[in-house]
Amino acid sequence: MTSMTDYKMNWEEAVVWLRDQKGQQELVKFCYFDDPVLDAAKRFCQSSEWQALQQILMGRSGRALDLGAGRGISAYALAKEGFDVTALEPNSSFIVGAGAIKTLCDAETLPIEIVEEWGEKLPFEDDVFDVVHCRQVLHHAKDLGDMLKEIARVLMPGGLFIATREHVISNPEELELFLSRHPLHHLYGGEWAYTVQEYKRLIRRAGIDLKQVLNPYESDINRFPRTQQDIRLDIAQAYHFPFPKLIPMWFVNKLGDYSRIPGRLYSFIGTKP
Repeated sequence: MTSMTDYKMNWEEAVVWLRDQKGQQELVKFCYFDDPVLDAAKRFCQSSEWQALQQILMGRSGRALDLGAGRGISAYALAKEGFDVTALEPNSSFIVGAGAIKTLCDAETLPIEIVEEWGEKLPFEDDVFDVVHCRQVLHHAKDLGDMLKEIARVLMPGGLFIATREHVISNPEELELFLSRHPLHHLYGGEWAYTVQEYKRLIRRAGIDLKQVLNPYESDINRFPRTQQDIRLDIAQAYHFPFPKLIPMWFVNKLGDYSRIPGRLYSFIGTKP
């Protein structure tokens, strides 16, 4: 295994490198790494991923912690949804971190407080957030168990925990394959993945009541920039079926349980008892 000292770049430098690659501009946009950041944030608000997440947030309000907020696209969407948002992001970068979130706040008057700290030791009192949201965050944790315990600590009783688009593997061999294929891991070394069972075990051990585990096909949250309708079309083309819309969604959802793509995306939703 490569040590952290063997990597050539930090996260900001890796993203800048990706943005400079002529053949990667579509990926840059799908990752919301493009500028201006306000345009990227607005595009996220229009995505089928966010629309699916809105259904999970329906009926919720109050204070939301966007943990590992990155350049602020989720914090922006939560604020637009009416939440009083705290964006936790340890990186101060104006490209991929807290500086980019400040740019969003300066562009529009938004109820977003920026806190430059790590998720493993949250600088908040117990029971203060109605929602803790993590988009592509858990698999970056230095200590996943500690981070989840801190999330549970700061959630109010009845509060909602959402962790979306987390990388999943079935075994150590899949981890090595996933890391070797990742477009940025070889540059900065910050990627990882766990089994579904390990995510579930640590979430429950932290004191969060797990309500839903969404497999790679089960929601546009995990599929974006593709959609569940695209999966229907793929199935129809593979089996020469002329009516993709007649393929039942329960069948599409079930197929996701059998996916073995290294680094496939899962989402986890729970509440604090």
